[in-house]
Amino acid sequence: MRAGARGFTLIEVLAALVIVALGMLGVIQAVTQTVRNGTYLREKTLAHWIAMNVITERRLMNSPPPVGETSEDIEFANQRWRWTLKVTQTQVASLRRMDVSVRPAEKPEGTALTTVSGFYGTAIGAAGGSVLPWANGEVGGTPGEGDGTEDGTADEEGGESPRKIRDDSKPVAPDRSTNPRNPREPRQPPPGVDPEEYE
Repeated sequence: MRAGARGFTLIEVLAALVIVALGMLGVIQAVTQTVRNGTYLREKTLAHWIAMNVITERRLMNSPPPVGETSEDIEFANQRWRWTLKVTQTQVASLRRMDVSVRPAEKPEGTALTTVSGFYGTAIGAAGGSVLPWANGEVGGTPGEGDGTEDGTADEEGGESPRKIRDDSKPVAPDRSTNPRNPREPRQPPPGVDPEEYE
């Protein structure tokens, strides 16, 4: 061999391969963890949707859900799920609490992905509405002052008494007596319009 000619030794090649292997191992672990996180978030989101659907279905029923625990298997997003609904009676006679836990059907019990709580009763607004009749039938009362009945007490049969709700839906006619640009000056009709007809 010519003097001064050099090449890689076997030890140097092996050291380079070990460094590359360690770097690739870290990349593979990072990609695997990202995939796991994405799968977990997807399943958790689907489980949350299922729990919200169960609560919404119970709130839309005409009668309150019975106190106790029920379970059911369903298929959602091409996957089998199992939800468990636990209904308990609260301190308010007309209010029941609903706790829904959801997990994949193949997972063992006690490994729920999500748990959502909701309420059913006359102390909350009707499904799909935003009116909360808290105090003496008046909209916008302070929570805790009443249960939505006219005299602040619940009906003996569990029904609701007539409520007094303000009617703010009547349109208000615009003020045409003043100029919107200068309220101190009277409003002038457009050119070619009779002032009497304009008023």
